Amino acid sequence: MSHDQNFKNLILDYPHDAVRFFAADEAAEIDNRARIIPIREEQLKERLGDRFRELDMPLLVEWPDGRREALLFVLEEETDTSRFSIHRLAHYCLDLTELFDTERVVPVAIFLREGKRPEELSLGGDRHRYLNFRYLACALPDLSWQDWRNSDNIVARLNLPNMRYDPSERVAVYALALRGLVTLEPDPEKRLKYVDFVDIYADLSDAEREQYQRDYPEETKTMQSLTTRMRDEGIQIGEANMLLLLLEDKFGPVPAQVRAQIEAADPESLLRWSRRLLKEDSIDEVLR
Repeated sequence: MSHDQNFKNLILDYPHDAVRFFAADEAAEIDNRARIIPIREEQLKERLGDRFRELDMPLLVEWPDGRREALLFVLEEETDTSRFSIHRLAHYCLDLTELFDTERVVPVAIFLREGKRPEELSLGGDRHRYLNFRYLACALPDLSWQDWRNSDNIVARLNLPNMRYDPSERVAVYALALRGLVTLEPDPEKRLKYVDFVDIYADLSDAEREQYQRDYPEETKTMQSLTTRMRDEGIQIGEANMLLLLLEDKFGPVPAQVRAQIEAADPESLLRWSRRLLKEDSIDEVLR
């Protein structure tokens, strides 16, 4: 399982909420007027033979009205805390300061599991310290899910299963995470995408799923309806694409207006047109 990819998707889909949740200490001035842009993950190499350093998710925050100077966030998800390297994170940040000619860089480490980790890197000799490096740490297991259970930050709500809770609360945590998803995300495709995220990290047993269905019947009905709708829409899109391919094979390029009509058609119309395709001599006759 690629936890890195799960969190990259989450941050890319919800950059404002991600920065506000994972880097709250630096996010007070980041409102919806700020523009957040993902930047190149693989850092440029001085020589082609050099190893490259790849960031989890660097984000550039800009204020189009110029009221604040741009700010770089370097977000690094670490599943196994023992593998976290503060030296590597410091390298990332120094690379970015040089690449973007800025000193406004905020390093953020997101920890999915408990464990000891260095909090500061300090380089120097007997008389002076010459480099002091710190980072913001968002250790999800240290956060109480009760503090975030009703948050309007969708990144926080989706991460409820990664926070601290008693095992007896697992079903409630799962339910509140899904409720947040349905309430805060209007896009059905993204809802379905992040149901998987919640499922992965809640990891309910069969007995707990049965309990969820008993204790949260309305939420269960909503999610089942969403899954059925997305499945039916997927079938319908496939039928429309097949009809378009057959029309092109028989009549040549399909006009854009006709393509739009077919893509928006209901299943009954698609079936009727497909039956006509074999015996009619023009697209207009097929779609009449």
